[in-house]
Amino acid sequence: MSPSLTLVSHHLCPYVQRAAISLAEKAVPFERVYVDLAAKPAWFLDLSPLGKTPVLKVDDRAIFESAVILEYLEETRPHPLHPADPLRRAEHRAWIEFGSAVLNDIAGLYSAKDETAFTTKAETLAAKFARLENHLGKGPWFDGGFSLVDAAFGPVFRYFDVFDRIGAFGILAGKPKVAAWRKALAARPSIRQAVGADYESRLERFLRARNSHLSTLVN
Repeated sequence: MSPSLTLVSHHLCPYVQRAAISLAEKAVPFERVYVDLAAKPAWFLDLSPLGKTPVLKVDDRAIFESAVILEYLEETRPHPLHPADPLRRAEHRAWIEFGSAVLNDIAGLYSAKDETAFTTKAETLAAKFARLENHLGKGPWFDGGFSLVDAAFGPVFRYFDVFDRIGAFGILAGKPKVAAWRKALAARPSIRQAVGADYESRLERFLRARNSHLSTLVN
């Protein structure tokens, strides 16, 4: 009998989304429990030594850190999302780390206190997406079939669905392969369903409350 899985989540966490996408792609049933990271309950801190989401409860045991959760699912569930070839698999893991660096830069963008810092972070992001533009092939996915790299970048592009309504920052401009990839990811059911219907309104409220340069643009 397969163990019972519970994904401990935060509504906006992109790393939670990676795990939810993988579970959906593998057609693995799971429950979802949300926590407020601004007021972390004791039971959550007992499960997550780092105090971060996601956490995957496997029966009465817990796995923390999204990369570890993804690898556990690859090892234990059907429908692999990593390539079979070891070298390509290693390359994919490296690009997933690249995706995490992009997420860190996005956090820097929405946290930048003044226009100069914001512009610098936007330029850094534009350069990273230029690297992706040069690497991408014919599509529609990152490399052949849908993979964990695609699962990692679905949450990345979701930020830009909101950013694009705030202003034209030029980060994704002039990158047709990236644009096509973004469109394909947005249409993928596992990616659409990785967040709640109120995700964008929650993100907008979060951005308004940052006391940052982007906050002034939203407000």
